[in-house]
Amino acid sequence: MRAPPPSTSTSTPRGGPSASSEIRDDIVEEGRRVLDAAEAKGVPLRLLGGVAIRLRSEGLPAALQREYKDLDFATTRKAVGDTQMLLRDLGYDPDVAFNAMNSRERLLFYDDVHGRQVDVFVRVFRMCHEIPLESRLGVDPGTVPLAELLLTKLQIVELNEKDVRDAVALLHEHEVTEDDSGVNAARVAELCADDWGLWRTITHNLDAVASHLDVYDVDRERVAARLRRLQERIEAEPKSRGWKLRARIGERRRWYELPEEVGAGP
Repeated sequence: MRAPPPSTSTSTPRGGPSASSEIRDDIVEEGRRVLDAAEAKGVPLRLLGGVAIRLRSEGLPAALQREYKDLDFATTRKAVGDTQMLLRDLGYDPDVAFNAMNSRERLLFYDDVHGRQVDVFVRVFRMCHEIPLESRLGVDPGTVPLAELLLTKLQIVELNEKDVRDAVALLHEHEVTEDDSGVNAARVAELCADDWGLWRTITHNLDAVASHLDVYDVDRERVAARLRRLQERIEAEPKSRGWKLRARIGERRRWYELPEEVGAGP
């Protein structure tokens, strides 16, 4: 999904044949392989990003399917060491210098044979905005919860087509609910009500996704209704004092981080 962040290291050459011999050609199958290995070893690892959405949307219409380039995972702070060992054992090569400097929030691994990067977000997902993950990794097996999957797509200030497609895919396949049986609107609203910047980006992007529905040959009204439900739920949530104070400043001050400031995230 992205180019690796610049590294000052001269790390060990990556992607030798023996290191990558077990890595699957099919990236969705590879995602499953990593998750199965993590479960077997008791490592709290969960997929996020496009591959996670594909795994949670088995009946996805062809119009919403796409190619995936990289894998993204989330784990807990306590499991950083076990996660690094697991990925090395599975044939991935670490960015040694990057991981040494950033392991409290992010890890990078590579599979050069398939031209893939593996990002592991530790505790939080941080790009244009911060989405807390650690306390929610036990909600669903395999992936982060549906609400967080959607938020990691909609927190991008400048959406591209693949992010719109992924958001449409998720909302096409899953109901908007008040709990984690679907896309948890209560969770989305809670996070947006405490962070004006996140609220600004998410509500804008919900409108942006709605405006692009005509591009996809799917049940557009189903997705549009779910987008409206999310918007209404976000607006109905009581806002925090910090949200109200930040709202007074509005767009006079930047409300998001720039991708290059957060290690060129996904």
